[in-house]
Amino acid sequence: MTHPSFAVADLDRAVSAGVIDRATADQLAAFLSQGQDSAASPDSEDEQFRLVSGFGDIFVAIGLVLFLGALFFLTLDENLLLPAVATAVASWGMAELFTRMRRQALPSILLLVAFAATVFIAAAKVIDGGDSTALTSGFGEAATVAGAGLITCAAVALHWWRFRVPVTVAAACAAGSAAVVGLLETALPGVMTGFGGLIFLPLGVAVFLLAMRFDTSDRERRTRRTDIAFWLHALAAPMVVHPVMQNIMRDETPGAGAAGLTFVVFAILGFVALTVDRRAMLVSSLVYLGYAIYSILQAGNALPSTSFVV
Repeated sequence: MTHPSFAVADLDRAVSAGVIDRATADQLAAFLSQGQDSAASPDSEDEQFRLVSGFGDIFVAIGLVLFLGALFFLTLDENLLLPAVATAVASWGMAELFTRMRRQALPSILLLVAFAATVFIAAAKVIDGGDSTALTSGFGEAATVAGAGLITCAAVALHWWRFRVPVTVAAACAAGSAAVVGLLETALPGVMTGFGGLIFLPLGVAVFLLAMRFDTSDRERRTRRTDIAFWLHALAAPMVVHPVMQNIMRDETPGAGAAGLTFVVFAILGFVALTVDRRAMLVSSLVYLGYAIYSILQAGNALPSTSFVV
């Protein structure tokens, strides 16, 4: 046991010199150890968000955005395959320095996002043939989206094996969700048009349950698992909230019933967010609640009937 001011050897010498007795030394050692553990560990009731480990992270992040953006556009040719591959390779290479060696939080997140996004673009272009100059070409076919999502999952898994960036698990879930959506649309053409919310909602719930598994495995929120859970909650929140709110607000002129349901859903999601002590669900609920109130109040014929509820 060590402490900034004391060590076991110091206490032993104090006992030998007759300054304190052994019982007092043992009690003091236990007290100092407890105080050190409390100071070194975050409060388990607080939701920790490790984004910036120092002001230098901000400058590095700005530099990375400028460099990767310039690289993407300088390599831009008739399609997006070359710039996507170049940016993905550069993102991995710089992660060796800023993630694996320097352990900088914000640059690591940006590099992972850039890597995953450009791998998805490159995979989609390869599957599509890469012979079109249209920016969105290769993303319209459901099979292309499914294939690109699966390839991105594999690439992100490799990135996780190498760098262990907490947001990587959420990126893999996002790519996996894209793959599931693409596969369903391929098997059942038009299913996303009519039942998109019913597909994204269970996917969001699955991500939320995965986040809770990481949370329950680190109840004191001291390890990397709590960071992984944070990003999974951030991904799950819009996937759960948006389909629900979109279904409530599907009418062009929502009335008092829609306003009431919006508040009920907000209360339920807020209760869940406070129960699991994760604010992502609550933040998403607030965003959609504000939009719902705005939409209701903007509808002239809905204002008299909803003013009391709002």
